[in-house]
Amino acid sequence: MKKLILASTLVITLTQAVFAKNSEQEEQEPTRFESLSKMTKVIGTVEKYYVDDIKLQEIVNKSLKGLMQELDAHSSFLDKKSSKEMSIQTKGEFGGLGITVGMREGALTVISPIDDTPAYKAGIKASDIILKIDNNATLNMTLDEAVSLMRGKPKTDILLTIVREGENKPLKIKITRDIIKVESVFAKKIENEKLLYLRVSSFDSKVVSGLEKAIKDNNKDIDGIVLDLRNNPGGLLSQAIGTVDLFIDKGIIVSQKGRDESTEEKFSATTSSTITKKPVVVLVNAGSASASEIVSGSLQDHKRAIVIGEKTFGKGSVQAVLPITNDRSENIKLTIAKYYLPSGRTIQATGVTPDVIAYSGEVPQDTNSEFKIKEADLKKHLEGELEKVDSKKEVKKSEKKSDKKIISKEDITKDNQLNTSIGILKSLIIMNK
Repeated sequence: MKKLILASTLVITLTQAVFAKNSEQEEQEPTRFESLSKMTKVIGTVEKYYVDDIKLQEIVNKSLKGLMQELDAHSSFLDKKSSKEMSIQTKGEFGGLGITVGMREGALTVISPIDDTPAYKAGIKASDIILKIDNNATLNMTLDEAVSLMRGKPKTDILLTIVREGENKPLKIKITRDIIKVESVFAKKIENEKLLYLRVSSFDSKVVSGLEKAIKDNNKDIDGIVLDLRNNPGGLLSQAIGTVDLFIDKGIIVSQKGRDESTEEKFSATTSSTITKKPVVVLVNAGSASASEIVSGSLQDHKRAIVIGEKTFGKGSVQAVLPITNDRSENIKLTIAKYYLPSGRTIQATGVTPDVIAYSGEVPQDTNSEFKIKEADLKKHLEGELEKVDSKKEVKKSEKKSDKKIISKEDITKDNQLNTSIGILKSLIIMNK
């Protein structure tokens, strides 16, 4: 009798579970349908009753912009104009100020100015908060709207009102728009040192080929490399992977995971792409984001480079540009995954912490040198030897010429982070010998 009661109870329980499951499915389908109906009804109501005559396509585009904006700071709807601008930007030439911006805690924030652009020359800095664009307040303004306002015809002026840490009141900075031609990679030798300085301003489609050429052209004449990724807002993932691949010959460079972790994708180094084993240091700061964080973090995890500077921006999400029209003239930029470094750590909202913290500014000078007594100050010092040394210095001074492909000692004294990186790189070289 007990067995019969238990069996009956089990049948009833299973029957209730099946009905509950079917009931949930029945509830889900109408809910989904009702949600879509709600959107359609709102769009129809706006089209019919809104005070201004707005075409259906414009209403739909506004709806898409609002939807993407509410997802996260990096997802967006790209209409025909925005899609075209994005295509131009990744090729390394576009119009505007030369400034990369993003939304941080609801505020329009400068990620970084691009080297030698109007914004850079006007003194815009990473982490500046833009309050106004001309007379337009940026409060509740979308990222796309802000970018659209800042871009315009070359040789026209724009006034940005910004808030900067350490300043008591907002700053007004006038900038003249221009065509932005980004030199994504440039190389220089460091004066009187067998060191190569490589600057990457953004990860456009030319970066890997530019770095490869610079390293191959100088590899025999150098003992180490300074890779400068400061104020580099990122760019193409393929170029970040290719950059790391130039320095390591095996192991994972970066991986990305979406909502379904089974779709994890890993990118690994290849021996054939590695072109140098020379010691490397990487310079970063708060303006280093996305692809530059992948490069610096991956080289750090592989213990292939010492990372120097300040904590990076912390953008570790993956955006894919997905077409929503057959001709690909309109697209959505959607966050589909997060980046993970070889060690498994994420960049998102945490950034890359340098191995050695070094702050920007000039190299601290010894202001008390006049009170210190040296050999040359003694009455009986060896004058003959001193004269020989001084004469050599004079010869070198007279031979010194200005060279755009050389970083001078004077340049280094103005850049504390670069000076620190050179000192550490020289130590690595000595240890590796």
